[in-house]
Amino acid sequence: MFDTRPDRDAEVVLVGRSNVGKSTLMRELTGHSFDTGKKPGVTRSPNHYDWAAEDFVLTDLPGFGFMSGVEGDRQEDIKTGIVHYLEDNADEILVAVLVVDGKSVIDIIDRYSSGEEIPYDVEMFHFLRELEIPTVVAVNKMDKVDDRDERLNDLCDRLGLPSPWKQWQETIAPITAKRGQLSAMNEAVRTHLHDQQRDDLFKFF
Repeated sequence: MFDTRPDRDAEVVLVGRSNVGKSTLMRELTGHSFDTGKKPGVTRSPNHYDWAAEDFVLTDLPGFGFMSGVEGDRQEDIKTGIVHYLEDNADEILVAVLVVDGKSVIDIIDRYSSGEEIPYDVEMFHFLRELEIPTVVAVNKMDKVDDRDERLNDLCDRLGLPSPWKQWQETIAPITAKRGQLSAMNEAVRTHLHDQQRDDLFKFF
């Protein structure tokens, strides 16, 4: 399932829970349609969109966490596959975009936080940073959020970043993918691409 990656030296990956809008974001970035749906877990294998001339691939990884109609063992297999994919390709991944649902992410993190357990979103954020992959947290569906600054500050707090969120604009990016409101994310991604001398990829973001 995870061995379909095109042979490209530069990659940007979209990663996150099921049903947070990764495939919608992929569609906005590429102009091409990918399966999306209201049920979690529509994407169960990576979607790759690559450009040979730029030696670049954009990858939408399957959602992790709960998936409707998918057995627990299968969900764990998918999560393990995502982890291995990120580990195996860390040297080629220029930026990871961790997509979260701005309306529900705080509730989800708090619900799954306990002495024994780290919520998936927080775990993935720190895992990407451990791999030294520059990471942008795209906080999607912000059109449904009223207390915008408070919500983003709370998210920083859960991720271990001192608030206010506005000092982390290369990391925290409020977006609304379905309306094409991606400027904060694109700016953050470009910052990391520039740091790696890949301004030639700006045209994709």
